Amino acid sequence: MTCELLENIGRLHTTTMGIERIRRNLNLDDVDVVQWCRKKIEASDADITRNGKNWYVKKDGCVITVNAHSYTIITAHRI
Repeated sequence: MTCELLENIGRLHTTTMGIERIRRNLNLDDVDVVQWCRKKIEASDADITRNGKNWYVKKDGCVITVNAHSYTIITAHRI
């Protein structure tokens, strides 16, 4: 089964506020937040589900929320 999120991984992006929110929530320092999230999403053991308008990706004790239409990373936080 193919995953629409993985098929459109190149469209993944976030906003300036999203970058700040994700860094704060996950205690990330000076990293490329989109690349960090992309690696988590592309991991073979990532748990990817869709609920309504969002994708939820659980990996390594955190959950990443991605809008299903725009592929904008909305937030990420520790579980």
